[in-house]
Amino acid sequence: MKIVRKSESTKYDASNTADVWEYSVGDKSVNASVGMIKGRYPEKGRVVNEVCKELVHVLSGEVKLVLNGKEYLLQEDDQVLIEAGEKYYWEGKCELMLINVPTWYPEQHKVVE
Repeated sequence: MKIVRKSESTKYDASNTADVWEYSVGDKSVNASVGMIKGRYPEKGRVVNEVCKELVHVLSGEVKLVLNGKEYLLQEDDQVLIEAGEKYYWEGKCELMLINVPTWYPEQHKVVE
């Protein structure tokens, strides 16, 4: 078992419109983060995780997810599974729980047109 306290999390400024707190449990097969979206992320284009799939739970707020050209409105307590290779962006103001399999790492997360 591994407990990670908020004080042990690492904050990343993903962009001007998104902050992420990573809670590392030291396991390469899974990790979790909390993200705050305040606008559009990414600010231009879309993002894709080339390796990781991402299960996202909306903790608070409301956000539009545009995934593979389709728009989805997500609200508090909604979930979405984003498969590796799917291109998307977020727009809104919300707090998200992000669970990645395998563990997320920046080299596989790309901004694309």
